[in-house]
Amino acid sequence: MSHPAIGAANAVPKILVGGLVLFAIATMLFGVLARYVLLPITDWMDIDPVNFFWVEEVGEAALAWITLIGAAIAVREHSHFALSVFMHRLSPKAQRVIHVFNHALIIGFALLVAVLGVKLARLNAGLSSPALEFSLAWLYIPAVIGGVLMAIYAVEAMLGPVTQHDAHDVRE
Repeated sequence: MSHPAIGAANAVPKILVGGLVLFAIATMLFGVLARYVLLPITDWMDIDPVNFFWVEEVGEAALAWITLIGAAIAVREHSHFALSVFMHRLSPKAQRVIHVFNHALIIGFALLVAVLGVKLARLNAGLSSPALEFSLAWLYIPAVIGGVLMAIYAVEAMLGPVTQHDAHDVRE
């Protein structure tokens, strides 16, 4: 049984991604409403149009956060791609070796994502987005956070039991 604080910490990325999905949907709906309803109304009334050009930038930022934090959640829940065609036929020791190797690859990839995210965030820190004028580093920080979380979750999985997948594990 894990500590309640650990359970709460594991829930934070899911809550963040869920909130970001709802936020992104609402933002995109506003963009559609502004473009196809409010813009024709303001044109007809000959008044200044509602500025909705920021919607694209918010959507891009939300998508970056959703994707990278979502990837970490997938590693945490063992939802990453696994092809277990003959694993069950191997000895427990061989299964363990493959299990550790698989998670070592995930850790290596995650750390590469995090390191490149740091480099890209630093490189773009002085640039700002055209509409909202926020630092473009915010588009690359999710790679850092997501990569670190993926690595942590992969280490946790690596040290845990060997997971067996079968046809019943497929989620819709």
